[in-house]
Amino acid sequence: MKIALDAMGGDFGPPTLVAGAVMALREYPKIQQLFLVGDPPQIENELQKQRCNDSRIEIVHSTQVVDMNDRAWSAVRRKKDSSVSRAVDLVKFGRADAIVSAGHTGAAVAASMIKLRTLPGVDRPGIAAVLPTERNVFVLVDAGANIDARPEHLLQYAYMGSVYSRHVLGYKNPTVGLVSLGEEDVKGTEKTKEVFQMLKRSSLNFIGNIEGRHLFEDPVEVVVCDGFVGNVILKTCESIAVAIFQWLKHELKRNPVRRLGALLAKDAFLTIKDKTNYEEYGGSPLLGVNGICIIAHGASTPLAIKNALRVAVESIEQQVNPHIVEEIRRYHETTAPLEPALS
Repeated sequence: MKIALDAMGGDFGPPTLVAGAVMALREYPKIQQLFLVGDPPQIENELQKQRCNDSRIEIVHSTQVVDMNDRAWSAVRRKKDSSVSRAVDLVKFGRADAIVSAGHTGAAVAASMIKLRTLPGVDRPGIAAVLPTERNVFVLVDAGANIDARPEHLLQYAYMGSVYSRHVLGYKNPTVGLVSLGEEDVKGTEKTKEVFQMLKRSSLNFIGNIEGRHLFEDPVEVVVCDGFVGNVILKTCESIAVAIFQWLKHELKRNPVRRLGALLAKDAFLTIKDKTNYEEYGGSPLLGVNGICIIAHGASTPLAIKNALRVAVESIEQQVNPHIVEEIRRYHETTAPLEPALS
């Protein structure tokens, strides 16, 4: 099990990324080799600070970094020696099984598509973000990889999300819902109406349209939408979670009685905080590329990087990609007489 980490990406650079890598190596013995891709002097300096001389680490030299204001596709073509491109190259040439990056999301998606290509039967990859509910978690796909998705792309997201939910998250027959403006199949855009019919004819456990309020009130295991809608949902959920805890903290400090109540309920607050903490979820897999790519939050802490590497380990271990290929192949076989095969 070999993983490449873009050691220069993210808001905080090598100090955070290397610290997270060291945490992962100490906790996950299944990692046989960890490539740290970036500027060797900076990486070596951080390893010394962590007092880490783990023999599983190999530093891979790169001279460039994709900045957050770079255009994704042009950056991949112009900055061929960027840390994210070199990390993807390790997967492309079989030296690594997965890449993890907290850097420019668009660049990681573009580099993976250009260098790794997509799996057979998949047109566009989708980012699968795992979000919590009161009783379980669900996969939101696409969370931002493809904002101009066509109906067949959303159908592929549903299959890929179901595979991830089944094999990594452990749901035997995950339910699938399509984000729309209402529950009835006649509501929504022309695209969502078409996707509804495609999902209805599929072998998936499709329950129909779901509105935004259903995501947490009456959750399904797989939520399907295009990347524009998905990214808005994801960023909104992140900001609401932070805001609610700030409001609670402010209100609970108003008087001694509330402070006492907060102390008595401390364990409950900590449980909810952990459930809504993005650091615990680590990273989101880019489903559909011919390799494993894990997208971590730009503001990732060492804990978040450690968990992003855990997600990579799980994706390798559960052989997510072969299962996706098999599901898409079955779809083609069963629907070919009824409608054109997905290109």
